[in-house]
Amino acid sequence: MYKILTLNNISSKGLERLPRDQYEVASEIQHPDGVLLRSYAMHEWEIPDSLQAVGRAGAGVNNIPVAKMSARGIPVFNAPGANANAVKELVLAGMLLAARNICQSWDYARQLSGSDAEISKQVEAGKKNYVGFELPGRTLGVVGLGAIGVKVANAAIALGMRVIGYDPQITVRNAWQMESSVTQALSVDDLLTQADFVTFHVPLADATRNMINADRLAGMRKGVTILNFSRAGIVEDAAMVAALTSGHAHAYICDFPSNLLKDQPRVITLPHLGASTLEAEENCAVMVADQLRDYLENGNIHNAVNFPEVYMARPANRSRVAIANANVPNMLGQISTAIARANLNILDMLNQSRGDIAYTLVDVEQAVPQSVCEELCAIEGVLKVRLL
Repeated sequence: MYKILTLNNISSKGLERLPRDQYEVASEIQHPDGVLLRSYAMHEWEIPDSLQAVGRAGAGVNNIPVAKMSARGIPVFNAPGANANAVKELVLAGMLLAARNICQSWDYARQLSGSDAEISKQVEAGKKNYVGFELPGRTLGVVGLGAIGVKVANAAIALGMRVIGYDPQITVRNAWQMESSVTQALSVDDLLTQADFVTFHVPLADATRNMINADRLAGMRKGVTILNFSRAGIVEDAAMVAALTSGHAHAYICDFPSNLLKDQPRVITLPHLGASTLEAEENCAVMVADQLRDYLENGNIHNAVNFPEVYMARPANRSRVAIANANVPNMLGQISTAIARANLNILDMLNQSRGDIAYTLVDVEQAVPQSVCEELCAIEGVLKVRLL
């Protein structure tokens, strides 16, 4: 019986993927094999020795101590693309809110008073202050062309916008899914100087922190609108407010309210709604539950942020050993020797690496004795061994 600890409410659609005859799932559980979470901050959480895997029902993993997990041979799974449509729709909504001054004009209308005739007169007098513009012909810059960025780019093309994108690490799969009319930018700065709207779909890292700052804002088109539904910290808030106050920027729409931003008249802050749809929550939960289950039962790895992609079919009547280790020379030789020493015949073996981490699956004919596991664990550089 596998034990799964939930640190947040996880959609029942996802939890249903874990059969109750094989999995015990609870918000309070001792010695968990796996953890499922959404936004719970794990950095101060004590990692139990029993833990085999972590599943984040979402894309970002800033709330998880990934390096600590890697050092203990624990893969961290996420659900890239499962919330892509939800975020795409919010980006489109943000562009429309900014272009048509909807929030400002709605607030104006809510403050009207008097008789209906008087309100009608105020409407005619005040509407000239909220004249907007249309999206066709405007240029959208998309920084980050993963699952979300590609959907945003394609949707903007359908709206008649010109789209330029930048992502030096775009995958072949995402490139195939993107409209051919999306123009490639040579750099972030190349994109920023051409765009009327800029939207970000990148993780927060040293390379992306304060990507929008005073210097870059100064080089952008007058009247630019910035959209950030990615992570707080990608846009330098003080610089953004200064650009709005001076009139150089038109609007800032983001998912990360702060005392500096929440009362600014040209800022629309939302309470982290990017993936807050029932569909997105269900999609994320289902994806990450499936990945967690396949890892615990078969050792396969898909969509781990810190481990390589590894899949090996699991025929019946075979025993499997899963080994996480440091990516150093002669590790496969030592693993093979330890298994051969127990007179076990290796039927299949797969080894993949990612950065400093390597991962190996080994299928053998007979049941693997615990002594082999102990011998493998004793190899210098081995982080975790599981008998499946």
